[in-house]
Amino acid sequence: MTATTRSSATLKYTLMRVGVFAGCFVVLYALVYFGLIPRGLGESNALWVLLLSIVVSAPLSFVLLRRQRDAMSEQIVEKVGHAKARLEANRTQEDGV
Repeated sequence: MTATTRSSATLKYTLMRVGVFAGCFVVLYALVYFGLIPRGLGESNALWVLLLSIVVSAPLSFVLLRRQRDAMSEQIVEKVGHAKARLEANRTQEDGV
């Protein structure tokens, strides 16, 4: 597996996570704009929608992006395994000298 494939799983997951957040933000902002969800106090409306979007998008991302998260996790485990193997090979090489 090439380095670009490894990093693409992380990039794909991150972009999809940002997309879920952005979608939640747009939908929630529209709901607040039309009065279906209460507004924040004073000038805090954008902050209210931002915090609400974080709270709503987290469980949605957890459920909707499970496959991408698993693929990213597998690639990270593989990369850590290769790093451990190189470290062990360096350690045994030093012991042999």
